Amino acid sequence: MSSEDEQPAGGTDGAPPEQLALIRESVRKAKVPRAKPRTWRGAPLAKELPVARVLVDKGVLHLDRYFDYAVPEELDEQAQPGVRVRVRFGAGAHNVRDGRREGGGLRDGYIVERLAESDYQGPLAALAQVVSPEPVLDPDLLALARAVADRYAGSLADVLQLAIPPRHARAESRTLPPPPPPPSTPDPGPWQRYEHGPRFLEALASGRSPRAVWTALPGPQWAQEIALAVRATLASGRGALVVVPSGRSAARVDAALTEALGEGQHALLTADAGQERRYLEWLAVRRGSVRAVVGTRAAMFAPVRDLGLVVIWDDGDSSHSDDNAPFPHVREVLELRAAGGKCGFLLGSWTCTVEAAQLVRSEWAVPLTAERERARRLTPLVRTVGDGDLARDEAARAARLPSLAWQAAREGLRHGPVLVQVPRRGYVPRLACDRCREPARCRHCAGPLEASGGGGALCCAWCGQDSPDWHCPECGGFRLRAQVVGARRTAEELGRAFPAVPVRTSGREHVLDTVPDAPALVVSTPGAEPVAEGGYAAALLLDGWAMLGRADLRSGEEALRRWITASALVRPQEAGGTVVIVAEATLRPVQALVRWDPVGFAVRELAERAELGFPPVSRMASVSGPPDALAEFLAGVELPGDAEVLGPVPLPVTPAGRPRRPGGPPPGEQWDRALVRVPPGTGAALAASLKSARAARMARGGGEPVLVRIDPLDIG
Repeated sequence: MSSEDEQPAGGTDGAPPEQLALIRESVRKAKVPRAKPRTWRGAPLAKELPVARVLVDKGVLHLDRYFDYAVPEELDEQAQPGVRVRVRFGAGAHNVRDGRREGGGLRDGYIVERLAESDYQGPLAALAQVVSPEPVLDPDLLALARAVADRYAGSLADVLQLAIPPRHARAESRTLPPPPPPPSTPDPGPWQRYEHGPRFLEALASGRSPRAVWTALPGPQWAQEIALAVRATLASGRGALVVVPSGRSAARVDAALTEALGEGQHALLTADAGQERRYLEWLAVRRGSVRAVVGTRAAMFAPVRDLGLVVIWDDGDSSHSDDNAPFPHVREVLELRAAGGKCGFLLGSWTCTVEAAQLVRSEWAVPLTAERERARRLTPLVRTVGDGDLARDEAARAARLPSLAWQAAREGLRHGPVLVQVPRRGYVPRLACDRCREPARCRHCAGPLEASGGGGALCCAWCGQDSPDWHCPECGGFRLRAQVVGARRTAEELGRAFPAVPVRTSGREHVLDTVPDAPALVVSTPGAEPVAEGGYAAALLLDGWAMLGRADLRSGEEALRRWITASALVRPQEAGGTVVIVAEATLRPVQALVRWDPVGFAVRELAERAELGFPPVSRMASVSGPPDALAEFLAGVELPGDAEVLGPVPLPVTPAGRPRRPGGPPPGEQWDRALVRVPPGTGAALAASLKSARAARMARGGGEPVLVRIDPLDIG
């Protein structure tokens, strides 16, 4: 095996993610003099293509490249591109850059290609073992993984750990059936409710690749609509991939696909299936036995044959962002697949994220919505309870349930179940104007302000600059507020208020999937709302300020998404469905809920972010670590000329004994964080510079860790 300085990069610098065609050429042979490998300890080598270029599963940035190994004659037949192998990594090889030996242990890897000659002039180490003859890494998956690694400043090996499930020998030995014949083109069905829905299905069925941002109508039919889009794609002889945020959502789409395609015509990829079942389903996809896939986050890399459509449902759910390095987001990965593979793209949700609005604004995708009057007929009546109402409400002061909400619950219980949404504990409020509730922002970088120190001095959570003379730019007010309303005893209080009605809870470790169409109070945290058979008669959205007051750029967008997700489970207004939200009616997210206008809210939010230089209009990276290590890293990194560094500022210390948050400091340790912001068009250069700096630091054996996260969800 060659040392790091002697071995060529093998294409690991990569091209920008937009140039996937060039990335697929990253393993081409370099045009330099080459030497044929010698025998390995006297053992004969393969007569043809005796060199295997291997991606070693090392997972460190300064070794994010390929290594050449000799192929013994006895492994010649099995050692094909894409198979898993075991290689001796660093056996006796001295790493010139960091001045230390890597050790000679066996490591897993993948054969990328077979070559006649090697660039390395010395003797090559031989492949130790072919773990399996199953070619699990094909060129398309390799190109996608490289594009994702480059976009998120990560290593190729880390991405492949997310993309390829662990091997299970018994599953691998099973014989799978041949692929089924394409189904017939479906009728539009519920897609007729959308202005361009039938045309979208027609484009998929004819082999074209439309790209759409779909704002779904309330109700349970979204899963059936996805299944019809998948069937239309399969009718054209192509495959389809659907990624949803949770196992419960996957089960609903799974049932809809079974109804639309029949039994055994698609694969379900979720962690709940177990290692053997999940690997068997993944193999069925790779071998082409099935052409349709539905799954949770890891399914975004599923190797679907002749991919014709990728679908993501509810892209605003945080579950779509991976908690493991390099922290890819499903939406971005599926965008790469749609652009590189020239397949259809469908982003669907009851609401609309700012990123989805940007896809429409840039004309990369077209909107797919229903007519305004149809949407209004299918949505529930939304009523608000503000602070003034609460101050005059004796019932709210006594039991934290406003009279309007109590009346709506009592009326709804006559006809069916009533949903009560309460924010989960742990929401940290941001500061806002006490008069108009406009979030308090820094005048330098527009980041959120927070109180620090014993005197409550204001400073920015992004750049750390003080704001001693803050005043509200909207109304001129000088007073701030931060409000958190506890929800610990909500179920008990409701039980006392309605003693003859059963109270069910959903959240934390116990999440309900469905509830019957019978009078009951269902208390749920956001994201854990069960589906009611026939829909809820009413919904109470309590403690709106606990979500709107979060110290995060996305607090308004996320609050609206949570509210609409719960309200979409309620019966239409013409069937008596009512939603009561405890929040000020003048606030923009509340107004968007009352009008049921998530697209309008996202468009306005996008315009404001563009004016302030916020993502997704700009690209941003979070760099965190121990204070000294972070300062050293920032001093040494060569950022693009138009990059702006905000901070660093201290991160909250995780109490000892608590689990470590993804991308956060270990419990009990103090870390700082800096944000690096660049304008549009410089994102690839930013990722490359941060990746290069981390790789150089690792090669030097540099001490404490520094964590880089591109496009972090939480920059509050």
